[in-house]
Amino acid sequence: MTKPPQNKTLPTHTKVLGFGALNLDRIYYVDRIVRPDEEGFISSTENHPGGSAANTIVGLSRLGTATGYIGKVAGDESGRILLDDLSSEGVDTTSVSITNNQNDRSGECLIMVDGSGDRGILVDPGVNDTISTADVDMNQINSAALIHMTSFVCRNSDTSFETQKHVAARTTADISLDPGTLYAELGMEALMEFISRARVVLPSDHELQLMTGCEDVHEGASRLIDAGAQWVAVKMGADGCYVTNGSIQKQIPAQKVVVVDTTGAGDAFNAGFIYGMLQGKTIVTCALMGNITASIKITKRGARSGLPHRDHWMRL
Repeated sequence: MTKPPQNKTLPTHTKVLGFGALNLDRIYYVDRIVRPDEEGFISSTENHPGGSAANTIVGLSRLGTATGYIGKVAGDESGRILLDDLSSEGVDTTSVSITNNQNDRSGECLIMVDGSGDRGILVDPGVNDTISTADVDMNQINSAALIHMTSFVCRNSDTSFETQKHVAARTTADISLDPGTLYAELGMEALMEFISRARVVLPSDHELQLMTGCEDVHEGASRLIDAGAQWVAVKMGADGCYVTNGSIQKQIPAQKVVVVDTTGAGDAFNAGFIYGMLQGKTIVTCALMGNITASIKITKRGARSGLPHRDHWMRL
């Protein structure tokens, strides 16, 4: 498979498309995230549109990037909320399929957030796992500068995962991949269609270990580079991030802020990083931009409420 040319600058006038699960996040703020046979208390609840790729796409849209989305919802209340929110953020939703079967459900996540901002998540994938090749328009995909892909649960079927691989193998657009734990657990071999074509792979340090079997971040990231990824940006929470393009290897510390909610922090990092990449910035500058965007987000509740707009970001 031919690898995209190195150091290519993505045109800012062309869309970035998100391709991943769309979920309504039902967030419960709790005194602690319970373990088996434990009890805890809920202090408040909130509903927020979510989904990893969707959060990143909203973040990019707020930063002034033309965006669109590939996904699926049911014709229920959750689906309407998800689509209305994307549209209100300036995201093109014409490639989001809507099913009308009575028993279909849109994706939902039950998220518990404790007083330290740590979280636990339960996922109901709903129709997210049913996106077929008939649901995607390759002409629209190939007109994009970048396709940002994130994981599907694949609980009910592997259809959406196989459709993503189909797109990755055939698109002329660049690819960014945030594997999430669900795809990272599949290992590198199962993800080679993405990794070998990736402009950037954006795992957490835990996901990198799951993917590569390497406890050392440097070694794990190098394996992704050797497999064909142009850039790798490893998200390390309070320790910042580590980035490499094979010749540059650098760890960038996190911004120091008061943490309110880490939900969507990695997605916010992705938005800042990809925004920098669209501007032709160096990998280190992109990492700094990702760190800053994530640091702004985690000072607010919910996956999207803290995502900065371009005028806010430019004042920093």
